[in-house]
Amino acid sequence: MKLISLFALTILLSITSACRKAPMENLETPDWSEYTHGNTTSPDYNMVFKQDEIIRIDIVISAENWSVMQDDLAANLSGGGGPPGSISGFDPVWVPSSLFFNGIEWYQVGIRYKGNSSLSSSYQQGIKKLSFKLDFDQFEDTYPAIKNQRFYGFKQINLKNNYDDLSMIRERVGSDLFRQFGVASPLVTFCALYVDFGSGPQYFGLYSLVEEVDDTMLESQFGSETGNLYKPDGPAASFAQGRYNDDEMEKKNNEAAGDYTDVQALYSVINNANRVADPSQWKADLEGVFQTDIFLKWLAANTVIQNWDTYGRMTHNYYLYNNPVGNQLTWIPWDNNEALQEGKMGSALSLSLDEVSSNWPLIRYLLDDATYNQKYREYMLQFIQEVFIPNEMITRYNTYSSLLQDAAYAEASPYTFLHSDADFGQAIEALKTHVQQRNDAVQAYLNQK
Repeated sequence: MKLISLFALTILLSITSACRKAPMENLETPDWSEYTHGNTTSPDYNMVFKQDEIIRIDIVISAENWSVMQDDLAANLSGGGGPPGSISGFDPVWVPSSLFFNGIEWYQVGIRYKGNSSLSSSYQQGIKKLSFKLDFDQFEDTYPAIKNQRFYGFKQINLKNNYDDLSMIRERVGSDLFRQFGVASPLVTFCALYVDFGSGPQYFGLYSLVEEVDDTMLESQFGSETGNLYKPDGPAASFAQGRYNDDEMEKKNNEAAGDYTDVQALYSVINNANRVADPSQWKADLEGVFQTDIFLKWLAANTVIQNWDTYGRMTHNYYLYNNPVGNQLTWIPWDNNEALQEGKMGSALSLSLDEVSSNWPLIRYLLDDATYNQKYREYMLQFIQEVFIPNEMITRYNTYSSLLQDAAYAEASPYTFLHSDADFGQAIEALKTHVQQRNDAVQAYLNQK
């Protein structure tokens, strides 16, 4: 792999002296404006989530705070990797940092590592390209000068390291496909990340900048953020009989109310005996608390593109939002870096989903109903005809390849998952083959019956 490319050289030459300084202790905030830093401005998606270019973010962390972050990782992850969920009890430490974007500084920005098995596995491999979460007013109690600090209207953003994705585009493509198909999903863009932790800016590689669901997405895509938002994780996230637990229905808002009646109702209805005794009543009750149509849309799209790290295989990687319009829980997909491939730890689910047991009742019980099953099949066909179209997807993949190639090639050990430049191109080509194979598979499956 090349140690440096024209892209990397240009980036290094553009670093300003202001970006090399440590976070300011006196908390002077000369770059502050209401548009860039205030909380009264609507989120500027065109500025932060640019869709046709790679944005660049520079983060400066003091050597002392960097050591705190590394010691925290060592204390919690040095025991070895493990399966998804193995470090679910680990909450990485927050430290303050300075963030620079387009020559402007944001002050005392909270930064921490994020991830589960992706964090643990990367760490065990010696990879230093790790995922981060940023919170722009995390330290406002300590530093009142940054009270309600925002990043062009965003309170939090996620920098995902594209773990297990040598193409570095699956996170974005997956989220874009869901939104195109009418399923709410966070915005994603590409980001070149540089971190100065005491010795000057270090290129950490090409990241996916992902919108935070409980920050701006609800207002943007639902028009309201007042409904309960949950991020289920653990056995209860399956909604299987006997596994419900409030503690595993992590609330991301309205925590003080302690109200779980909506997810409790979904659990009760999906497992109610009326499913067999009175199917019409069961479906009416289910649709009263759960947007079944959105779930079936997601299920169809997710099964077509393939994603082993999701509901039906894993008890995580989705949100439930009680949309005030209709007062129904709505499915929101999350974490697409493992999508658009056959899978691992076995394989992705089949198109029929016949192998899915009652341990995953939101799939099994809906597809056991003839009407819901037919709708699922119709959505699969609609998805490949209107969204996941081979020629259009190949054009998209080529566009992203051209856009990202220099940034991908500029990655170097230990801040990369690539073993050679060829890995990136081969991963893009695999995506092109995949979209045609999946379209053929759907057509063949639907023509069987």
